[in-house]
Amino acid sequence: MPKIERFEDLQSWQKARLLVNRIYKLTLNGSFSKDFALRDQIRRSGGSVMHNIAEGFDAGSDLEFVRFLKMARRSASEVQSQLYLAVDLNYISPEEMNVD
Repeated sequence: MPKIERFEDLQSWQKARLLVNRIYKLTLNGSFSKDFALRDQIRRSGGSVMHNIAEGFDAGSDLEFVRFLKMARRSASEVQSQLYLAVDLNYISPEEMNVD
């Protein structure tokens, strides 16, 4: 198995990037775009997933990388919770939340 040299090659970072792009698209229109607090918070949470993976990759040790991956996972849980709120507020549909 070849050694991964760049965080951009990590599948987890690639999926986090897709997540952030999806979040931005979902929050561009309608009532979601006008709920500045929720819109900005979900964008920050989504970005944290992606950025913590990248930062952890360059942290210098496996232990530090694992620590940053755990932070990324917590941010992903925060995004998930915020998406439930967006569904409850009818900003997005349940189908939009569950895109693979």
